[in-house]
Amino acid sequence: MSILPQLAFVLILGVAGFILSKRIQFLRRNILLGKAETRNDQPENRWKAMLLVALGQQKMFKRLVPAFLHLLIYVGFLVINLEVLEFVLDGILGTHRLFAPLLGGLYTVAINVFEFLAVAVLVSCVAFLVRRNVMKVERFTKPELKGWAALDANLILVIEIILMFAILTMNATDQILAGRGDAHYLVLGPLFFSSLFQPLFEGLSTGTLVAVERFAWWFHIAGILAFAVYVTYSKHLHIFLAFPNTWYANLKPKGEMTNMPEVTQEVNMMLGIPVENPSAPPAEIGRFGAKDINDLSWVNVLNAYSCTECGRCSSECPANLTGKKLSPRKIMMDVRDRAEEVGKSLDAGGPGLADGKSLLGDYITKEEINACTSCNACVEACPINIDPLSIILQMRRYVAMEESGTPAQWNAMFQNMETSFSPWKFSPADRFNWSEKVKEEEMK
Repeated sequence: MSILPQLAFVLILGVAGFILSKRIQFLRRNILLGKAETRNDQPENRWKAMLLVALGQQKMFKRLVPAFLHLLIYVGFLVINLEVLEFVLDGILGTHRLFAPLLGGLYTVAINVFEFLAVAVLVSCVAFLVRRNVMKVERFTKPELKGWAALDANLILVIEIILMFAILTMNATDQILAGRGDAHYLVLGPLFFSSLFQPLFEGLSTGTLVAVERFAWWFHIAGILAFAVYVTYSKHLHIFLAFPNTWYANLKPKGEMTNMPEVTQEVNMMLGIPVENPSAPPAEIGRFGAKDINDLSWVNVLNAYSCTECGRCSSECPANLTGKKLSPRKIMMDVRDRAEEVGKSLDAGGPGLADGKSLLGDYITKEEINACTSCNACVEACPINIDPLSIILQMRRYVAMEESGTPAQWNAMFQNMETSFSPWKFSPADRFNWSEKVKEEEMK
């Protein structure tokens, strides 16, 4: 028996593994371009969030139809990929259906389950294609999804459909060959879904059937390996990054903004509030806020790479709904694109972050970040706990504190906050005058 197929399989597996490892290193380096940040508090709550949100799809079910379709794809992805273990072992050892003799009747049950999920994935992918391209759901027609983003979404759905057809074709031809007594193939018992495909192939010769079955087998396993590599270039990277992203998500109450410790200390000293080490020299601050990805935290960059581009954040954003340029989804896509650009530049021996560009200005405009109302609707809507607001606030801090570039109306408010401790221009001593008027009204 020739070992060439085994050698070919090992070669393909090795090449895919090498490319995947290099891509993982690239992504890790890009994520760590962000500043250091410790996010390991409350581990029990973090594990709970990861299990409920990433594994349990908890937040997806705010919209039932896409949630159900996504659940079918998600479960299919998890369960069907269990069969990949058998594919890999068969490819290395030169066997065929290695686990069939070991599991007996349970193997037939397992294959039927795999086929059911394959059909469920196929139907769901078709439904998602219809939603995107025929029904044209509004959040999938926004400007930031033009070009590669739209092609990527459609391409991955088409690939999944083809891979599911490959499974059904492989099983159908496999069982026809087993029924003809070919020693290499095992009779498994009734396979409901692939049996529906058998009439399409029963008229073919045994040699042709073997060729079709082998092609489907090789196409499926090579497709899975290619898919694993492709995912690292796609928005579908969230398949893997959703888990660390939800674990490292911000657990503070929504609306609680993170202050800059250096600024907080200076304000406390100005107000006479006790501080730690008041005699210590002030810490050197490289930059207030964020202008580029290296000013953001690595968690922010991880958020960007985890983004599913589903658009739920933008569809809930009041600024976006009223026609403002702000789109939280675009913010995350821009951060990811900038990280990719810097990473490729570094790999090519280029200037990297010193390329004369920056996230703020070249990718994201002041108009976009100024439109944000800080309502946290985008954070609440995200199915994997991404926090676009954190990035927006950091960039607004840079504009206000480094460039003094905020609108004039805002500057007047800032001045009032500094002098009167309120947005309105009146003495702090008069802050509770309204309560006296209320008392007077009640006495009448």
